[in-house]
Amino acid sequence: MMTGKDYLESIRKMNMKIFMFGDKIESAVDNPVLRPSLNSVKATYELAGQAEYEDLMTVYSPLVGKKINRFCHIHQSTEDLVKKVKMQRLCGQTTASCFQRCVGLDAFNALYSTTYETDKKHGTNYHQRFVEFMKKVQNEDLVVDGAMTDPKGDRGLSPSQQADPDLYLRVVERRSDGIVVRGAKAHQTGICNSHEVLVMPTIAMKPEDKDYAVSFSVPVDTEGIFMIIGRQSCDTRKLEGGKLDLGNCEYGGMEALVIFDNVFVPNERIFLDGETDFSGMLVERFAGYHRQSYGGCKVGVGDVLIGAAALAADYNGAAKASHIKDKLIEMTHLNETLYSCGIACSNEGSQTESGNYLIDLLLANVCKQNITRFPYEITRLAEDIAGGLMVTAPSEKDLRHPKLGPYIEKYLKGVANVSTESRLKVLRLIENMTLGTAAVGYRTESMHGAGSPQAQRIMIARQSNLQHKKGLAKAIAKIDE
Repeated sequence: MMTGKDYLESIRKMNMKIFMFGDKIESAVDNPVLRPSLNSVKATYELAGQAEYEDLMTVYSPLVGKKINRFCHIHQSTEDLVKKVKMQRLCGQTTASCFQRCVGLDAFNALYSTTYETDKKHGTNYHQRFVEFMKKVQNEDLVVDGAMTDPKGDRGLSPSQQADPDLYLRVVERRSDGIVVRGAKAHQTGICNSHEVLVMPTIAMKPEDKDYAVSFSVPVDTEGIFMIIGRQSCDTRKLEGGKLDLGNCEYGGMEALVIFDNVFVPNERIFLDGETDFSGMLVERFAGYHRQSYGGCKVGVGDVLIGAAALAADYNGAAKASHIKDKLIEMTHLNETLYSCGIACSNEGSQTESGNYLIDLLLANVCKQNITRFPYEITRLAEDIAGGLMVTAPSEKDLRHPKLGPYIEKYLKGVANVSTESRLKVLRLIENMTLGTAAVGYRTESMHGAGSPQAQRIMIARQSNLQHKKGLAKAIAKIDE
């Protein structure tokens, strides 16, 4: 397995095409705006090297016959599913941000079973190709960006009906040695911190959408791939040189629009090509795994936010107020409810035909449906406890100013035994997590990540088994019809 230092050097050696604020970025590793997101991924390597977290962060892989980072694992049991959620909570607690490896992990497991069942029906050899790819991922301890979301264009039209056919990524040429693809993937979290990009279709496809039912993986620096970094609130604060105004000065996240401009994919890296009848299975299983993930990662970040709110109450001198205590209890109750859903859908998982384990899809969708709501209330309560100074505090430069600083120290003081600077630090952390760059990976992603709230409600309806429930009611009521 790689160390954190090994990981940084591996990314530094890649020749990615990255654009931000209209300029080409020479190195994501050394860019102050992007480096915090890289640090979050680096933490997944560092935690794996710590003995106290070995059971959560590492696991024996039967594919390569050795211990690997759990972020590269194919789940072999419900215990693996549970440990995945616990690992994600730990990483969220450590970074207070998105650590960017979950989408790849969830894509691995969705493709492992889907390729097996595709081969069984169509006589293809996608599964063996994918197994060979996974051996490389595990042996080299790679970060893989799972890319599912297409720009979509007119949501009322199918991929093949769009005025611009490239609004869903598609195959534009089939050759004896591979395929050429064109299109884009949006909202790609962690793409500039990844070694590979693993592409999947974004919706279930119909026969007329055959060219869009494609899955493959290529290195992120493959010719024809370039990324345009998305903006985040307060992102340019990272260019100012200070740390206090960042709130979370070490870790962060990033998203990008990724362009595939006639990218060649060799045959051995193609895992689905035109089998539209299995595109829906792949989307459904990936979404299920990723909705499970939110019961871990968002809970870990929530732990930090609850702690920050409690500190703010201490520093404001309000910790003993009954309504403050009650709000912290409510935040904890909501956070642990989310965690319970993540653990439940894992424990109720089952083995697929391929041998790996799939979460309970109904409970995973219930988990994510709660995630679209509860973090917003946790955020609201944290902002309530913090107070208005969270968004009106002067800058770090003002605090360090020889004339202005003493006035800030005097008039923004809270309790006597806590420095004004410490009070401002925790308020900036809450600002970062609820409004700033980390909010992308906590609050807003809670709504839109792994599908919109309506997507989960559709799956809940499909999985709810109403006929069985009607039967139970008829049995109790002695209805014979």
